[in-house]
Amino acid sequence: MKSTKEQHLAVLIDAENVPHANIAGILEEIARYGTPTIKRIYGDWTRQSASGWKQHLLENAITPIQQYAYTTGKNSSDSAMIIDAMDLLYEGNVERFCIISSDSDFTRLAVRLRESGRYVIGIGERKTPSAFIVACDKFIYMDLIEMKTPTQEQDLQVSKKKLSDLKHLVESSINDLADDNGYVFMGDLGNLLMKKRPDFDPRDYGFYQLTQLLKAMKLFDIDERRVENSNVKHVYIRNR
Repeated sequence: MKSTKEQHLAVLIDAENVPHANIAGILEEIARYGTPTIKRIYGDWTRQSASGWKQHLLENAITPIQQYAYTTGKNSSDSAMIIDAMDLLYEGNVERFCIISSDSDFTRLAVRLRESGRYVIGIGERKTPSAFIVACDKFIYMDLIEMKTPTQEQDLQVSKKKLSDLKHLVESSINDLADDNGYVFMGDLGNLLMKKRPDFDPRDYGFYQLTQLLKAMKLFDIDERRVENSNVKHVYIRNR
């Protein structure tokens, strides 16, 4: 079985719903989830508003797909992206799909791809409707991709409600997985959190790693266990 980074990934970009400013950073993020063997972007390239994309497409080897706007006010790229995605699905050459858009019109596509056993990553802005977010295996907000690496340990700076919601999510997930001593392997916890909330991301709270975030909360018992005859540590967590 292929590892995550060896799995072939189709990247389909909705040019009408994605700013071009950080496409290089977005592609770097995507590389964490597979090898982007197909990179296509859909839009009406005859429009003056699309001219800003040209250099970014050349620099990142993204293939532009022309889709004329037949109806005023309607995103013309939707149908072309959906047809191409289904063609790629039936060709069977990719294991994962990344849909870059903030448009809820791709919700059914994400559901259909997952029904066929494909892993679906969504990337969009904060305005993305929840229906599309939960239809993906993993959803990433664009502003988090631009977040700079913290230079030192920091305290949580989120609203009380957001912190309370996170606490409830983590506590309930630990209860779902806990062994006889109440502990859960951190990797298993992270996987369950993402299944429950596809848009869950430690960066949303100012941290790059889940362990760093949960340590900063100071609400859980965290046990770092060294693997025998190695320098590797496995991290476990339980509710207090």
